Amino acid sequence: QDFHGAVELALGWACWKTYVGRLETDASRFMALGMCGNALGQSKRPEEALPVFEANLALLRRHWSHNEKGILIAQTNAANCLANLGRHDEALVLQRA
Repeated sequence: QDFHGAVELALGWACWKTYVGRLETDASRFMALGMCGNALGQSKRPEEALPVFEANLALLRRHWSHNEKGILIAQTNAANCLANLGRHDEALVLQRA
């Protein structure tokens, strides 16, 4: 089932709070961070979503650098968020990376 709006945001936040205490390399923690970022982005809160997307991308690069598809998705999420904030030059740099 897909959730939207306030429910999606509440679930994303609850997921993050559940797994935040785990190691950085824990897959559930990583996925919870992504869910939280996506929920913030879908809720039209790009200024709050951007640091979450950036943290998610940094984690991927640091611990799962072999996951090219995951890195591409994380870069795209961050780039879209930057574009939503009107920071098109920065978004373009990420899209071309």
